Amino acid sequence: MEEIIMNKSFIDHDYIYNLLEETKNTTKEDIQRILDKARGTTGLTHKDIAILLQTEDEKQLKEIFEIAGEIKKKIYGNRIVIFAPLYLSDYCVNNCVYCGYKRGNKFERRKLNREEIQEEVKLLEKMGHKRLALEAGEDPVNCDIDYILDSIEAIYETHNENGNIRRVNVNIAATTVENYRKLKGSGIGTYILFQETYHKPTYEKMHPKSLKGDYEYHLTAFDRAMEGGIDDVGGGVLFGLADYKFEILALILHNEHLEEKYGVGFHTISVPRIKKAEGMELSLFPNIVTDDEFKKIVAIIRLAVPFTGIILSTRETHEIRREVIEYGVSQVSAGSCTGVGGYKEKEEGKNIDQFQVSDNRSPIEVIRELISDGHIPSYCTACYRMGRTGDRFMALAKSGEIHNVCGPNALMTLMEFALDYGDKELCKEVEKLVIRECENIPKTDIRKLLLKNVGKLKNGERDLYL
Repeated sequence: MEEIIMNKSFIDHDYIYNLLEETKNTTKEDIQRILDKARGTTGLTHKDIAILLQTEDEKQLKEIFEIAGEIKKKIYGNRIVIFAPLYLSDYCVNNCVYCGYKRGNKFERRKLNREEIQEEVKLLEKMGHKRLALEAGEDPVNCDIDYILDSIEAIYETHNENGNIRRVNVNIAATTVENYRKLKGSGIGTYILFQETYHKPTYEKMHPKSLKGDYEYHLTAFDRAMEGGIDDVGGGVLFGLADYKFEILALILHNEHLEEKYGVGFHTISVPRIKKAEGMELSLFPNIVTDDEFKKIVAIIRLAVPFTGIILSTRETHEIRREVIEYGVSQVSAGSCTGVGGYKEKEEGKNIDQFQVSDNRSPIEVIRELISDGHIPSYCTACYRMGRTGDRFMALAKSGEIHNVCGPNALMTLMEFALDYGDKELCKEVEKLVIRECENIPKTDIRKLLLKNVGKLKNGERDLYL
């Protein structure tokens, strides 16, 4: 088994503790200086981030939210990428304290066979989804890498009347360089893995006597993924396990470690909060994040890593999702089920969820609201298929050229969604949106191509992109 020998100090706990202690008595003037600096989208120092994390003044928090929104719009425009999770297996050898799939929970476990996977995919396609996040528990016997690879193949081979899934992102347990090479060869998009918590004592407490209990092996998973050829990775923590201020600083240190060693950091950062699950009580977790703290978390991450996508799941309520989208979120799930076979069994109540879902709206309801709030829902997967991943995507984002590619592609996928899954009213609304947004595209040739492709979509062509 291939291993990468790592310097184990890139998440320096004492360094983070000292930063947070040093910035406890920060002044409003210090905070204002950093906010003025943040508007430049050049990123922030570790101390800058620590100072912002101490902010409690309502006026300055409001300014943090405003700046985060400005930065997000400057870099990503008003696009919001839409995706859904697909749970393959709830077999798990771990006993993670916070998880409904923990080994200690007694229920009839299952994994989807090829036919069941394709049934789930067809249901997801009927909702309009083109991008999935594949999820599975950790079990080397019942859910090995070959099962994951076969599942990815089954997903890509499944076609419905209106098309197929165009990109599969993968969130599976930390593994070996060899297995990451296999994942890369299967055509995945982003490899996603949550550290859960960067606070080592808490990590070890949360993952007792299990494969996942090795903090360093889990922490260095992205190093092995990069070694295996995967250049698009997404990080995150489960907020509520440890102090959120510690977690954000650790996330930034991890991102910088990857940038320094491999030339590119996180493509995305996910911000899940711990939710009630089978076999656990929230009252046992002393670091539960409030709604106000969660808003601050999203906004400060946007200020700290301006060019990194932020992913928000249906763990959050409709109201919270609608608000923090304005503070920097660039991807949201819609119509999600978090149980194995959940899309088929949703109405029957048979599925065992990994955690509670708080936003149960359908994708089309999410789409309508996003449009009414001035956003462009996007099902685009073009960058993955055109090789605009890793450092190539970041170069595009930092140069500003992303607007000439991602904006038009988002509009084309939205038009395709409206034609295939919407009604006449939605089609008219989206067409008006396309014409209006077309005026904001700086290049004349791109504007003309967008309008030409919209015409092709209306005439039955599909999957058009730049």
